[in-house]
Amino acid sequence: MQVTAEMVKSLREKTGAGIMDCKKALQETNGDMEAAIEWLRRKGISTYDKRKHRAASEGVIASYIHAGNKIGVLLELNCETDFVARTDIFQQLAKDVAMQIAATDPKYISKEDVPPEVVEREKEILREQALNEGRPERVIDRIVEGRLEKFFTEACLLEQPFIKDDSKTVGELVKEVSAKVGENIVVRRFTRYVLGRSDDSD
Repeated sequence: MQVTAEMVKSLREKTGAGIMDCKKALQETNGDMEAAIEWLRRKGISTYDKRKHRAASEGVIASYIHAGNKIGVLLELNCETDFVARTDIFQQLAKDVAMQIAATDPKYISKEDVPPEVVEREKEILREQALNEGRPERVIDRIVEGRLEKFFTEACLLEQPFIKDDSKTVGELVKEVSAKVGENIVVRRFTRYVLGRSDDSD
């Protein structure tokens, strides 16, 4: 498969790796983007993975009020330096993520934030649903795992399709901006307010 400049650019934005490394990764994996990301990680080339362990204590508290003034969001988005926190691209990311939260009402930031008991309860419900649908026992576990991924996509902010461009997830959007600014970016916490009640991710 021919590796295009667009493919290289896309992989670079997702991983922060160099152009030649991205090109080689795509060539080695026949243009498969996910496999190329994995290839870079195995080679220790993905700079995003290196950055994500660095302390991110600067950033912004962003707010978003939905039209009609019935839904509001407060979001803490962190980066490593005050310089990056003031850049337009970081400020726009904060606004976009806050808007996402207002629109989609996620319960958690990432899969890792979902308590084990919630995951187990969800698995039990999905298993019961599959059995009630008359699915064969041998495929139940596979069905449950597939539907559990759908649950994560709906409940976890970073797993959700980005509302402005559903070809990428919010997590991938954060990685892209992280690669562009060269700093670790962390969605720290958020609170979503609905007139008459409030939902808190903490």
